Amino acid sequence: MLRRWPAKRAVDLCDPQVNPGCVSAEDWPQNGSLRLLSFNIQVGISTQRYHHYLTRSWQHVLPTAGRSGNLQRIGDLLNDFDLVALQEVDGGSLRSGYVNQVEHLAHLGAFPYWYQQLNRNLGRLAQHSNGVLSRLRPSLLEDHPLPGPPGRGAMLLRLGEGPDAIAVVMMHLSLGARTRTRQLAYIRELLSDYRHRVLMGDMNTHANDLLLHSPLRDLELFAPQIEATFPSWRPQRCLDHILLSPTLSLERCEVLPMSISDHLPVAVQIRLPTSLYGPATPMLIEP
Repeated sequence: MLRRWPAKRAVDLCDPQVNPGCVSAEDWPQNGSLRLLSFNIQVGISTQRYHHYLTRSWQHVLPTAGRSGNLQRIGDLLNDFDLVALQEVDGGSLRSGYVNQVEHLAHLGAFPYWYQQLNRNLGRLAQHSNGVLSRLRPSLLEDHPLPGPPGRGAMLLRLGEGPDAIAVVMMHLSLGARTRTRQLAYIRELLSDYRHRVLMGDMNTHANDLLLHSPLRDLELFAPQIEATFPSWRPQRCLDHILLSPTLSLERCEVLPMSISDHLPVAVQIRLPTSLYGPATPMLIEP
């Protein structure tokens, strides 16, 4: 009997999960900077050659001892960031040893807030997900299934309130150009009411396609990172991006040479609008 896809997911207004063991610095982020990271972690599988897609394919179904060490290395990396978008994480199934990898990385990186977006539920076999980790309490968090075949999603996270609020959309887009265009049109609508915009994730296409030939083209976004991110062992294609609106000042951008997944992580540091930081702002985390 053919497996049926579950009923189409609805858009959800969500509360982030709280990690009670984490206490943030009381003065954060009074320096006015926000450190962002986007990383497709390939469910903790280390891929370092093309033939590993075949020889290590069983790791997409069954647990492996090396996965825990890989997640620890990723957790060590995350300590340096304030807001993290994760793609290809497992929400707790056989292959991950029934560990929710988003929650586990929130603990390893000491993030007070986290959320797992489940996009493809294969029961005990796999829980295909995206994830967000944050040191800021979002003023809004929405879970959006993307157009096209089931299995792709985006999260809209808002930082702050009012006209200077920052809208952050985290996503993992489809491989097909036609479906990807539909998904980007949907994301374009999510961002229509915001002045400050950040788009993060594995977008499966190059920056020029996104900025010049997609529904995003009228947003005047820019892509500070031009280095290739895939494959991690010999990067040739720039598929992972953090796109910014020109209203946000860039302080730093780099692709990190951390060859754990088949993608490399992308890191950006931006300057927040002054209304969003300081001791009186409601978006500071209470210790």
